[in-house]
Amino acid sequence: LIRLYFDQEFSIEEFTRGAKQAFSVVSKLLSQRKLDLLEELVSAEVLQVLKEKISLLPDSHRDALAADIDAIMYTTEGDVRIYYDDDGIKFVSILMCFWYLNGANLPDEVPGEAKVFQIVFGDENTKEKKHLLTANYEFQREFTEGAKPDWTITRIEHPRLLE
Repeated sequence: LIRLYFDQEFSIEEFTRGAKQAFSVVSKLLSQRKLDLLEELVSAEVLQVLKEKISLLPDSHRDALAADIDAIMYTTEGDVRIYYDDDGIKFVSILMCFWYLNGANLPDEVPGEAKVFQIVFGDENTKEKKHLLTANYEFQREFTEGAKPDWTITRIEHPRLLE
């Protein structure tokens, strides 16, 4: 639908590559509390909520937000929404779901009483424990004629970490 109605050059593969890169950059900046650097990437509403939530996070949860691009194990698109507002402005939103490995020192049980998957790498002497975590980021772009062709993150969810 995006190719048919808005952008004949749109490629989900290219979009996914860009979304993975954006997720990695944004998650690291969140982890480092560098929220002022997110202004061009994240909507103002989301940024305001993040400022409130990040300040309350324990260090272990904040560390667990960071996702190296090489640690992203799986990515898939969720909901794709196309909508028009009352002024005829056209928007497309794509929800991306990411699964990534992170070595933060999280307890076995995190808030919400949900289990976090743990993966152990190496032998008994060089054991390294990593957690398989999930995140959902929604990307939105305006497709009205003359609008900037930039995608903005309009939702950030790190279940059981950033709640």
